[in-house]
Amino acid sequence: MADTPTDANTLHDEKRTNGRENETLSSKPSRDIDVIRAEEEFNALSRQLSRTPSKVHTKRSELSTTTIGQGDVEKGEKAEEGIERFDLREYLSSSNDANQEAGIKHKHVGVVWEDLQVDVMGGLDHKFYVPTLGGAAIAFFVGPLLWLWSLFARVLPKKKPPVTRTILHKSSGVLKPGEMCLVLGCPGSGCSTFLKAISNQREGYANVSGNVLYAGINAEEMAKHYKGEVVFNQEDDIHIATLTVAQTLSFALSTKTPGPNGRLPGVSRKKFDDQVQDTLLRMLNISHTKQTLVGDEFVRGVSGGERKRVSIAEMMATRARVQCWDNSTRGLDASTALDFAKSLRVMTDVLGQTTFVSLYQAGEGIYDLFDKVMVIDEGRQVFYGPPSEARAYFEGLGYMPLPRQSTADYLTGCTDPNERRFASGRSARDTPSTAAALESAFQMSNYSRYNDDSRQKYKILMETEKTDQEAFRAAVAADKKKGVSKKSPYTLGFSGQVWALTVRQFQMRLQDRFQLITSFTLSIGLALIIGGAYYNLPLTSAGAFTRGSVMFAALLTTCLDAFGEMPMQMLGRPILRKQTSYSLYRPSAISLANTLADLPFSATRILLVNIAVYFLAGLHSSAGGFWTFHLFNYIAFLAMQGFFRTFGLICSSFDAAFRLAVFFIPNFVQYTGYMIPVGSMKRWLFWIYYANPLSYAFQGIMVNEFMRITLSCDGNYIVPRNGLGLTKYPDGLGPNQACTLFGSEGGSPAISGAAYLSVGYGYQVVDLWRLDFLVLVGFLLLFQLTQILALEYYPQYGLNLSINIFAKETEDDKKRNTRLRERKEGRKGKTEADVEVSHTKENGGALRPHQKTFTWEGLNYHVPSPNGPLRLLHDIYGYVKPGTLTALMGASGAGKTTCLDVLAQRKNIGVVSGDVLVDGRPLNSDFARGTAYAEQMDVHEGTATVREAMRFSAYLRQPAHISQEEKDEYVEEMIELLELQDLSEALVFSLNVEARKRLTIGVELASKPELLLFLDEPTSGLDAQSAWNLVRFLRKLADQGQAILCTIHQPSSLLFESFDRLLLLERGGETVYFGDIGEDSRIIREYFTRQGAPCPPNVNPAEYMLEAIGAGVSPRIGHRDWKDLWLESPEYKKVREEINEIKRVALSHPAPDSKTMSNYATSFLYQLRVVVQRNNTALWRSPEYIFTRLFVAGFISLFISLSFLQLGTSYRDLQFRVFSIFWVVVLPALVMSQIEPLFIMNRRIFIRESSSRIYSPYVFAIGQLIGEFPYSIVCGIIYWVLMVYPMGYGQGAAGINGTGFQLLIIIFMLLFGVSLGQLVAALSPSVQVAVLFNPFIGLILGTFCGVTIPYPTMGNFWRSWLYQLNPYTRTLAAMVSTELHGLMIRCKSDEFSTFNPPIGQTCSNWAQDFVHAFGGYIDNLNDTINCRYCQFRVGDEFFLPLNIEFSQRWRDAFILFSYFIFNLIITIIASRYLRYAKR
Repeated sequence: MADTPTDANTLHDEKRTNGRENETLSSKPSRDIDVIRAEEEFNALSRQLSRTPSKVHTKRSELSTTTIGQGDVEKGEKAEEGIERFDLREYLSSSNDANQEAGIKHKHVGVVWEDLQVDVMGGLDHKFYVPTLGGAAIAFFVGPLLWLWSLFARVLPKKKPPVTRTILHKSSGVLKPGEMCLVLGCPGSGCSTFLKAISNQREGYANVSGNVLYAGINAEEMAKHYKGEVVFNQEDDIHIATLTVAQTLSFALSTKTPGPNGRLPGVSRKKFDDQVQDTLLRMLNISHTKQTLVGDEFVRGVSGGERKRVSIAEMMATRARVQCWDNSTRGLDASTALDFAKSLRVMTDVLGQTTFVSLYQAGEGIYDLFDKVMVIDEGRQVFYGPPSEARAYFEGLGYMPLPRQSTADYLTGCTDPNERRFASGRSARDTPSTAAALESAFQMSNYSRYNDDSRQKYKILMETEKTDQEAFRAAVAADKKKGVSKKSPYTLGFSGQVWALTVRQFQMRLQDRFQLITSFTLSIGLALIIGGAYYNLPLTSAGAFTRGSVMFAALLTTCLDAFGEMPMQMLGRPILRKQTSYSLYRPSAISLANTLADLPFSATRILLVNIAVYFLAGLHSSAGGFWTFHLFNYIAFLAMQGFFRTFGLICSSFDAAFRLAVFFIPNFVQYTGYMIPVGSMKRWLFWIYYANPLSYAFQGIMVNEFMRITLSCDGNYIVPRNGLGLTKYPDGLGPNQACTLFGSEGGSPAISGAAYLSVGYGYQVVDLWRLDFLVLVGFLLLFQLTQILALEYYPQYGLNLSINIFAKETEDDKKRNTRLRERKEGRKGKTEADVEVSHTKENGGALRPHQKTFTWEGLNYHVPSPNGPLRLLHDIYGYVKPGTLTALMGASGAGKTTCLDVLAQRKNIGVVSGDVLVDGRPLNSDFARGTAYAEQMDVHEGTATVREAMRFSAYLRQPAHISQEEKDEYVEEMIELLELQDLSEALVFSLNVEARKRLTIGVELASKPELLLFLDEPTSGLDAQSAWNLVRFLRKLADQGQAILCTIHQPSSLLFESFDRLLLLERGGETVYFGDIGEDSRIIREYFTRQGAPCPPNVNPAEYMLEAIGAGVSPRIGHRDWKDLWLESPEYKKVREEINEIKRVALSHPAPDSKTMSNYATSFLYQLRVVVQRNNTALWRSPEYIFTRLFVAGFISLFISLSFLQLGTSYRDLQFRVFSIFWVVVLPALVMSQIEPLFIMNRRIFIRESSSRIYSPYVFAIGQLIGEFPYSIVCGIIYWVLMVYPMGYGQGAAGINGTGFQLLIIIFMLLFGVSLGQLVAALSPSVQVAVLFNPFIGLILGTFCGVTIPYPTMGNFWRSWLYQLNPYTRTLAAMVSTELHGLMIRCKSDEFSTFNPPIGQTCSNWAQDFVHAFGGYIDNLNDTINCRYCQFRVGDEFFLPLNIEFSQRWRDAFILFSYFIFNLIITIIASRYLRYAKR
């Protein structure tokens, strides 16, 4: 395959000899080594970061790491005189020697694996499909039973084993200390699985069999006692985005700092950590990022390449001796990738590490650094042996020699049916070409026999000579801090881990200033409002109930604030998984650390809240009273914080945790003792009260307050009394009147608070400290313990799929997938030329009609920093013409992505200056629509399939006049091009890194951009053949007229030559070169030759350029800065002239008609239809979410109904009807908590999509709401059915018809809750901030709706506006008036107020005038003693004084609906203007 991508040698790779000083298994003679030349090169490299010959590694010419002698490198050093050079080998060697002299043992761990096999669930043709709503419901109810059964099943005889599929077949081998193994294979071949199995990462697989020994120690013991010595670096970079690079590394080091016996004498922990951190930063060339946030796809931080190096440094900080690196050069430029590989080589040599590395695009310079190479094909080991002989082995099998192709690419290509080529006269019939055949061929080879022999010998050596094992055990023991058990896999003790984590978590909270300020502001604001609502409560009977209300509100304010902890536990799971796999800390340590780190913030915040509420409300003014109130409130907060955190830890998803929380929250609130007194609780439910931490807290603060005060009875609590024209009764409490307040005694106006509590609530003063306080502290400790146990024995690390999840195929999908498979099979026998001709015929070769040129001049970009504006790009000039493919290259962190973002108009912070023009004119409103940008981070709707994701892009971004069928066909071509045929129905969230990268590219290609296609590192994470196929396709698009600008890392020679033009940047965003590349890179080679850096013909120019300008740790070539050379070059002047000419020609043509321009390719209604369809599909494929919504509505309604079953017509039942209706206004707060995380997650996807003008923010906001509509209606019906019938609604004048009206209000209320949740989410930058608003909004609306503070007693200030504007006021008014209108009230015997009339008068004579004026009735009008007065005769008498009218219920209903519309409008506006995406 002549045009297959190849890698020539790098700057450090002179033409290699095949001579090796090690044993060879082939019969080919070795060639002589040019010793004299090698010595010359060694002298030139003696101070560089490179390998020097040591021990058995002299087999490979260490000196082949450069070809440029002649003093060039030395010139570079002189140019940077004064800058200290860093020599890793010298540093590690000297450190290692000092350690040996100090008696510190080495840790050499050789790895032996025998018959290692990995199986996953499901047969060969088995697919896992997305779960359904029914399945989620069954899992919830049957799940606990299945869990119990699983416990019994362990002791029962096993039946037929589950069906499994082998993804890694039996593999055997040995890798000794000081050796490096390169693992090669096509994507999906099993490289990552092998590395995980070797590194003891076995979760997620059905079975891992075989034997793996580490220095003779088996895998089980290694995992139990030495887990941190065998580590795996995954392909994805997972970090805490809001920590700086220095903080990230400092934390890792703080948990891995060896104890005194593991450090040199006199070296403190801090000094050791500082030295190692400085070494890692300098070794990876990221010292300049030390104080920069790590960042992620949504938080601006270091570049992608720098973030990858942070991941590398973090794992190196573990000082593990068996290291597995999974494609860890992804995102690194060629120079940095080579530096990383060299660093691994040096560390492996000097420290005796055992290193496994899988790479997709390994140049020859990297390949030569390894001692062993393993090739895997479909999970089968098809080669394991010396790298120098691997190519010859495959050529000997019958594969065509391809000398221009790098060895790593060649070996991988031999396992790819689409890439491999057979030697002349050979074919698949007489050459092993299937994975099984290749495996058999290897097993019969000398390499396999040598491998078996080496493995057996080393295994026997480990069993007999246990020097390495004993030294390893001793070294690990010496590393541990004093007091740490020798059997512990951790370097640091539990208390040390907790402290290190506490410092990190404190830094996280402190640095998230927005969240911190928002939480304090909202909490204090809420406290001031609640305190103001209950301002200066009187020491009278009127202040008794409201005192209970303010304390209940204060308790809920602090405790429900802890509800926001639950989703936070989900967000940190990937970090927890990675860092505990490194043995940085025990999982349980994070629970205590979270509590301790939060104490300074929560203690301060709740103290301020309690001060405001306590003293504004006029509670007992004494130090003892306040501090006891604060103590109980704060302990209750900590207990509930632990309670909610426990749910967040034990549940697999937020929805599962939310369901559990909903199971408890309504019961905790209802059975606090405030809404339902203990004596009125159902006998079969009152146990909830005793198991409720809030009930003890409420009892404690109530007792604390009332035991200190005495109340006087007056006002409305005296019957009969004057008022409304009556004057016949005494003004105070007379002998013939009664006080209706609990605890009053006949005729006495003074009521002790203790008596009030005893009679009304059953609380006893003596229980304050001996019961309430102790039980509350017990709950606090219990929930801390549950967190520790949950993390230690039942850790939930989140989704870690080893499988793909598929959606069910439709008939159309089946036909298309069948066609794709047939075409894939049909191509297997074709040559590359045939395939190319086929593609050309299918896609056509017509040029595009839009031939516009994109130019930029004097481009500068500055961002704010603590030290003032920081310049990232400086005076960059260039252009992209139609039909050209332009590469953007530079070192990691040089500003490639930044430049691409600026040119694509994706930056929204900082200052951009200079001119970015299309055909010489400023960018129009349709620029974003006419471009496509495949970003470095892969952000997609996780529940969409691959085909759906591409179709979504095609439908909304290709012009509206193109038919849907044509768009569908184009998507099929993209699926085929990107080799995603087998994954077309796979859900995005289940794809691996490599497949997600292909999809990202496919989504952008599906848009068919008219103007320009931007791609940011499209080949990162792809194997060489996939990268070549992709670039070849880009070349074809360019040939058809497409303008393409693309950043690229580690390109091979031929891949690099596919580009027309190059923009090369060095650090600081400075231009090094812009211009043509030329055939065989001739033009750019000539430029560098003229500047004193000739590129040898056998060196990859793409890698050479980066080395020459000093992109890696090596110094640049030449005395002067390359940017200065560029500015003085004729090429620079030519670029300026070319840009001026482009502008002149373009401006000579008439400007395009601005009327034909639009921001979007399709109409608003079409956008809405497509987006709503996707949202509906996403929700339907999220059965946990849907079931949770239904469960919340059904469970709350059911449990409230159980507490108020079949209500009668008594006075107490009237109150219970009101309280049961009050729960309807609690629904929005719970709905909001579920809606907000989903909305914010979807907004992240929208932010990426909106940058390309796929659809408008108005469509996004409306689409989010429409998707929730059907589920809100179903939830409303469920709630209504379980409310009105069990509780016996409809007994008033409105009758059964009135219950239908209640359904309408409930649905309106749920829609209001959904829209309010989306409104809060739209206004919030993160879930952490959004959840802070929920208790604030819920408590304010609940406080001022007329229930906890009745309308007559509410302050005029609040009553005049907040009460009127409150949507809950309208809800309660409409529902209460409908339910109570015409409801006849009949008090029970214990509900009457009794008094004696004056002597000689009947009850009628004495109190009938009072009844006529104030309502109610007297049960015994003709009696002369013990008159029984009932406060209400009909329900209307209850609600009319509360400013509620039955005649206004429809008005109130549609006022509530208007709030829903208002929320929607604000959400749309917020979605338009608030993105919270800093780029």
